[in-house]
Amino acid sequence: MKVVLALTLVAAAVAAPSGPRYGFNPGPSYRPTPSYAPAQYSFDWAVNDAPSGNDFGHQENRNGDNTQGSYYVHLPDGRLQRVTYAVDGGSGYVADVTYQGEAQFPAYSPGSSYRPTPAYRPAPVYG
Repeated sequence: MKVVLALTLVAAAVAAPSGPRYGFNPGPSYRPTPSYAPAQYSFDWAVNDAPSGNDFGHQENRNGDNTQGSYYVHLPDGRLQRVTYAVDGGSGYVADVTYQGEAQFPAYSPGSSYRPTPAYRPAPVYG
């Protein structure tokens, strides 16, 4: 009897009409292959502010995977630091650092330190 009941259930499941299937079917998708133009640019800039002593700049040229450039800065010790660099495809960043001038370290005198005069003078409050 159990076998007959099991076969009846299997036959009913197979014979049942299949209804509509719900769900998301996006179909074929369009995925364009990105095409990139090789990078090509050139720039330069500089700052020279005599009152503050700021003097620095940067220039760079790039064509595809090849990049050359340099930047410079006046250091607090008086020297000029210049970095010339190149990047050639997979070789990575290769830099040459040079210094012009000699480092200057003026003698420190404790008497010349800045001592501002206080602007706030408390007044007594009587009650």
